[in-house]
Amino acid sequence: MEYLLYFLATFILSTLFAMAGTGAGIALIPLLHLMGVPFNLSKAVGLFVGFTTTATSSVMNFKRSVLDVRFALPLAAGMLLCAPLGAQLTRFVDERAVKIIFVLFLLFSATMMLLFKKEAKAHFQQPWILALLGMGVGLLAGLLGVGGGNLLLPLLILLGYAPKKVAVAVSFVVPFAALGSFVSYATFVHMDYLLLFACAAGAIVGGYSGNYLMHFKLTPAQVKRVVAIILYILAIRMAVTLF
Repeated sequence: MEYLLYFLATFILSTLFAMAGTGAGIALIPLLHLMGVPFNLSKAVGLFVGFTTTATSSVMNFKRSVLDVRFALPLAAGMLLCAPLGAQLTRFVDERAVKIIFVLFLLFSATMMLLFKKEAKAHFQQPWILALLGMGVGLLAGLLGVGGGNLLLPLLILLGYAPKKVAVAVSFVVPFAALGSFVSYATFVHMDYLLLFACAAGAIVGGYSGNYLMHFKLTPAQVKRVVAIILYILAIRMAVTLF
């Protein structure tokens, strides 16, 4: 029965987040933890779910030749190198401190969803900046157990890169960084593979449902407001357990 609840929770979140055009992993992690799943296991599940639901689009973007490889390569190298390191770092950082950072990340993501405007604030186009950005985002993403797209995408746009180009690159890089982090977590977290299967299945079905429903009833802007509110609620609920 509990795994059915995990499936349903993931299905509902994935449906809503797919309607908003984003992944549900960032909300799934705190929700699973609030439902009693250990924090590091929740992060591992979120990473696995993120990979299973985005890997296909990543490969398709590459095959369709819409990916700017020279742009994506420094990002990919930085994230693939540092995301697993960030996952290992969680073994040595106080869990309460990681949870506080996660709450701040939830608040940041919700606020970006509501207020972020796709306008450049600078014009830095050097590959080494992309590599450093990928390393920094990868390290934080691995520590928090998220894919990193919610942070990487607005930062790249602020640095002056075209939104469409950024979206394709992020969708290519993040799934593999998430897989690397998941494998890293698997080396020290006791995995519940039935939980992994239940959540992955819920995310896949919910993703298809959300993509179908996004053309009905609510506008994308309205859905994003709903998703942002969910993230705020999860952040507040998680913060309450800390203080």
